[in-house]
Amino acid sequence: MQVAYFEKQHIRLGNLRLLLVVATLIAAWFSLHRNAFSPWWLLLALTAFLAIAIVHTKILRNRACAERAVDFYRKGLARIEDRWITPDQITPEQSGTAQTATRFDIHSSLYATDLDLFGEASLFKLLSLARTRMGEDTLAAWLLSPAPVAEITQRQAAIAELRTRLDLREDVAILGEDLKVGIHPGALTQWAEATNQLANPWLRWLSLVLAIAAIAAAIVWAELGTKAPFFIILIIETIITASLRKQTAAIFQGTEHALEDLQLLSSLLARLEREQFQAPRLQAIKTQLSSHHLAASQAIARLRTIVEYIRSLDSVFMKTLNIPLMYVVQVAYAAEAWRHAHGAAVRSWLEAVGEAEALLSLSAYSYEHPADPFPEFLEGPPCFIAGQLGHPLIPAAKCVRNDIGICGETRVLLISGSNMSGKSTLLRSIGINAVLAMSGAPVRAQRMQLTPLQIGASILINDSLQEGASRFYAEITRLRHICDLAEDHPPVLFLLDELLQGTNSKDRLIGAEGVVHALLASGAIGLISTHDLALTNIGHEKDPRLHNVHLQDRIEDGRMKFDYKLQSGIVTKSNGIELMRLIGLKV
Repeated sequence: MQVAYFEKQHIRLGNLRLLLVVATLIAAWFSLHRNAFSPWWLLLALTAFLAIAIVHTKILRNRACAERAVDFYRKGLARIEDRWITPDQITPEQSGTAQTATRFDIHSSLYATDLDLFGEASLFKLLSLARTRMGEDTLAAWLLSPAPVAEITQRQAAIAELRTRLDLREDVAILGEDLKVGIHPGALTQWAEATNQLANPWLRWLSLVLAIAAIAAAIVWAELGTKAPFFIILIIETIITASLRKQTAAIFQGTEHALEDLQLLSSLLARLEREQFQAPRLQAIKTQLSSHHLAASQAIARLRTIVEYIRSLDSVFMKTLNIPLMYVVQVAYAAEAWRHAHGAAVRSWLEAVGEAEALLSLSAYSYEHPADPFPEFLEGPPCFIAGQLGHPLIPAAKCVRNDIGICGETRVLLISGSNMSGKSTLLRSIGINAVLAMSGAPVRAQRMQLTPLQIGASILINDSLQEGASRFYAEITRLRHICDLAEDHPPVLFLLDELLQGTNSKDRLIGAEGVVHALLASGAIGLISTHDLALTNIGHEKDPRLHNVHLQDRIEDGRMKFDYKLQSGIVTKSNGIELMRLIGLKV
């Protein structure tokens, strides 16, 4: 409704401006060529045009905000209705998600690629509402690194408080222009924390004294006709100004560029400053949005005033008064004084904005998926228990849920099953929910309990022509990294899909037994999937720590059917031959 209203207003005002221009040209012809009336009357038309232009600009700005609000709610509905990865929902901003992922350290992660954390149809795309690089980077860091339980608890409390604050999320979504492109946190922080280029504080006071002296000398010249003092002072000022030209130019350039970034951020900061919070983490974020008893947005407003002084040098009047008043030097010192007072707080502002956006993203996910609870964290030996666990990236209508229990005596689940039976998806479901839990987010389950865990996955492993590594070599390298990780704290939750399938059956069984026992010796827990029934022997009943489960299939009317439900024991049949025959191979 609002978009349509502002669009109509935009068209009407555009037509009115065009009509006014045409009418003014006709009136100018009658006034100047026919002398029908005084040309001064044309000023009335010019005034009317400028007034309409101001109103038109406001209408365009309001229309842009309304369009962003519509986009905000449209995307939210798409996520709720599981339409968020369909082509018609992909916007230019969303299509950059894969490129955005290149900023994150996913190649060194032992699970990011395996669990589809980043990319076009990924967990990050589902979760992120961030409008700044800081928000994206913070959310990505939370997904890539498990947090301590105390921090997770604080995030959960903050998300619970933000869950129903739809107005806040909408305001953050529509404020400002393209903040991801416009704000450069690295360059901004570097400028804010750089050492002062004007190191002599006494020179600022000297420039002020010389400016006052120049004014006094000019008065003496005007009253008494004595001009020597004025020109002596002017020569001294010129020497000082010229000697500082390189430093002042660099200060002005850096300050103007910094303001461009901070000005884009200012409206977002002001909106967060107005909000009242109860959760300790949110109160701490709000405390970060200040500097020397000034709100961040107010400090930025002061910097904006300094930049206006800098830009006033473009006028002929200020160029004339520049040297007598030592204007350049005094403004440069004012810019440096702002950076000295507030520069150290800029990093804190950026971090606070990043954390706020990450929490707002997770709160939106919680609001849009009210059935997804926060997990409960336990103390003691490593465990992972989930009731009705599902994959958050699979539409609810298609998602098959399972109960998972790795706790107490059971340390490893050996999942056997035929091709396409859902083994890899089950591993990904467990892994991605563990990522959500360890980042502080709700999980896709009816209930979930776990101890703090690190994740190590070997699910999506490929060979590399560039590195000259086979798939088997890539897999055993990943297994070595997972075993190394298992020596650290917290314990590892390992997810190994089709373990060691790149070697012969004998070596595979021996290697699998060695890897599993090494991981168990390190205190890890996890799951291993296989369609090679020989590997189920490592879960022999003599070792109660290993428990066999399976996923079954059946053939109905010439088609393979899967129920994707986890059952106890070893799978009793395979479907390899049936699949080959179903597609027409003569076997």
